Amino acid sequence: MELNEADLDPDPLRQFETWFDAARVAGVRAPEAMALATATPDGIPSVRMVLLKGADERGYVFFTSYESRKGRELEANPQAALLFHWEALGRQVRVEGMVERASAEESDTYFASRPPGSRAGAAASRQSRALADRAELDRAVAALGDDVSRPDWWGGYRVRPERYEFWQHRENRLHDRFLYERDGSGWRIQRLYP
Repeated sequence: MELNEADLDPDPLRQFETWFDAARVAGVRAPEAMALATATPDGIPSVRMVLLKGADERGYVFFTSYESRKGRELEANPQAALLFHWEALGRQVRVEGMVERASAEESDTYFASRPPGSRAGAAASRQSRALADRAELDRAVAALGDDVSRPDWWGGYRVRPERYEFWQHRENRLHDRFLYERDGSGWRIQRLYP
């Protein structure tokens, strides 16, 4: 499928929403799954899959333990890159920007919306730390029960986009790529070589 600049919305968030909705309508499994890349202050990268829980003009939100490896890296180096890959549509979107914590109110609201087991699992897990055995985690979850409040070390992060890249598969590796970069209060769009 061909992608031209004339096909793109001048607002990258609206363009993202169009492609995200198309992935959902096409039946892509977990279109909200995104790779999150972080790095230590001295540039050692790491990447993992997380779930998008909100996207608006303020940025892209996901939730995790602030004490996890990704949380520690984001606190020390508050920059991240996201990648959405919808193979069935031959599309991917990259988002890069600075990161900030979501408000406590946003984190409380999202945490309260989760099923009881997910709340207990999040509160019991000391994410990214060594675990003696599975039984230790199971005991911690059981001890919490179903009425679990959000721990103060768990909450949301928001990636505030400075750059987007929209990629559309084409034959012979001659893909279409468009870069959006902030330009004052708007966005500059450039076609990139594949």
